[in-house]
Amino acid sequence: MAIFNLNINGKSMQVDVDPATPVLWVLRDHLDLVGTKYGCGVAACGACTIHLDGNAVRSCIMPVSSVGGSKITTIEGLSETGDHPVQKAWLEHDVPQCGYCQAGQIMSAAALLANNPKPSDEDIDNAMNGNICRCGTYTRIKAAIKTAAKS
Repeated sequence: MAIFNLNINGKSMQVDVDPATPVLWVLRDHLDLVGTKYGCGVAACGACTIHLDGNAVRSCIMPVSSVGGSKITTIEGLSETGDHPVQKAWLEHDVPQCGYCQAGQIMSAAALLANNPKPSDEDIDNAMNGNICRCGTYTRIKAAIKTAAKS
């Protein structure tokens, strides 16, 4: 076990965990930040997507020991009131079905727009590649990203 001082959603948090523990399980099991979901455990589905220094990363395969002083943002930290442009566009386009993948989808979309405020269809496809939606709402996801880009 080791003590890690983490910057999560703008707050300093400390955990005492095995250095190999994936960030996903630190968030969920040790810090009760359960918005980030477990999907596959091999970074193939995107349900566990968080931001590390503003970049979308898969938390299920990232050991906590690799975070260092980087800033972590989870779905809980994207917006305290749920009014991030991507979250608002998700509701406007009625994207969620079962909702399981949505936190990861939203985090990937938010990172895309933070780095590329006017993405092309190809940019959206590339950024969202690997975020799997079992309900197949991909058309609505793309429309919501385009709407969020306009706001």
